Amino acid sequence: MSTFKAPKGTYDLIPPDSAKYLAVREAIAAPLRNSGYGYIETPGFENVELFARGVGESTDIVTKEMYAFETKGGDKLALRPEGTASVLRAALEANLHKAGNLPVKLWYSGSYYRYERPQKGRYRHFSQVGAEAIGAEDPALDAELIILADQAYRSLGLRNFRILLNSLGDKECRPVYRAALQDFLRGLDLDEDTLRRAEINPLRVLDDKRESVQKQLAGAPLLRDYLCDACKAYHEEVRELITAAGVSFEDDPKLVRGLDYYTRTTFEFVHDGLGSQSAVGGGGRYDGLSEMIGGPALPSVGWALGVDRTVLALEAEGVALDLPAATSVFAVPLGEEARRVLFAKVTELRKAGVAADFSYGAKGLKGAMKNANRSGARYTIVAGERDLAEGVVQLKDMESGEQTAIGVNEIVAELEARLG
Repeated sequence: MSTFKAPKGTYDLIPPDSAKYLAVREAIAAPLRNSGYGYIETPGFENVELFARGVGESTDIVTKEMYAFETKGGDKLALRPEGTASVLRAALEANLHKAGNLPVKLWYSGSYYRYERPQKGRYRHFSQVGAEAIGAEDPALDAELIILADQAYRSLGLRNFRILLNSLGDKECRPVYRAALQDFLRGLDLDEDTLRRAEINPLRVLDDKRESVQKQLAGAPLLRDYLCDACKAYHEEVRELITAAGVSFEDDPKLVRGLDYYTRTTFEFVHDGLGSQSAVGGGGRYDGLSEMIGGPALPSVGWALGVDRTVLALEAEGVALDLPAATSVFAVPLGEEARRVLFAKVTELRKAGVAADFSYGAKGLKGAMKNANRSGARYTIVAGERDLAEGVVQLKDMESGEQTAIGVNEIVAELEARLG
């Protein structure tokens, strides 16, 4: 065994479990590709100021959880704790917003990093699939993204999740609510750090998960009571569009999410089977983020769905994913001539799109058949000198145990027909 282990709070994805993660990523990406979203990939680290400005200097992500470091050249960088700021930075740098076709619709998948207390469903390294629609202020975009996430979850067989929806208002009405909330918070019995956070960004206090804080927030003013007419109308249209699509949701007037850049629409996908780490994904509108990081005004909306937590949610519901077989055909050669012939046939099968593997190393029939069983292959091809002299190979159905002699030149077509 190696003297090294994965760092605390991280994990390795290893077969066969890794196949579930790939299936989840593909299920989330599929409806995005069908809806005009193009794939984007950004570096695993960025200038630390990108996240300080975009995510928010008062957030736990920036103050406590970000992996920040200085390079030998003096650059201050950070491992990305989330995807939106990086994707928007890349879109601005490439001038995608100037191509004249707004919104710019992008999706991405990757690893993200936060220095958190490790527990089930909360890791220091985690995987997400995200989507961003950049450059348009339209309730239909907000609704589209919520509906696409719902579609992705349901395509996986997930059923016991809920969609929480709220509006955070905009730069016109939120300051009024902010002042009212601060007045309320100043009268509570909060610790010094929380009171300090209340002065910098009081909405962050609403996101505090501690029971001692949540109990005191029972009578807090609600943002929905302070929305301006424009924000009310916008939010109502989002609600109507989601409802018209047949997607159920719950209004949650206290939902704020953990990032400072959200405006107006905000939403979260939760699964009650995951306990305290119930959020499997979420997002919202971020109309001012582009300007925060030095770009032009570009109203945008997006979400990120956690691959790790989605896998946990599937396990909590007992959903078994319909995963393609890693190997459909396993070839067992007995002798040098059979090795050459069957290796060529395995290559032909792979070119034909059949998942095929080969018995490598000097193994006897017994050892090779053990490997064939472990591979999960539906069929095994066995051939020795006598078989080849007769121009055949032995095709064994690993489920029924039935074995049939098939012509060497017919074996590829035979397997294609049997496997459909």
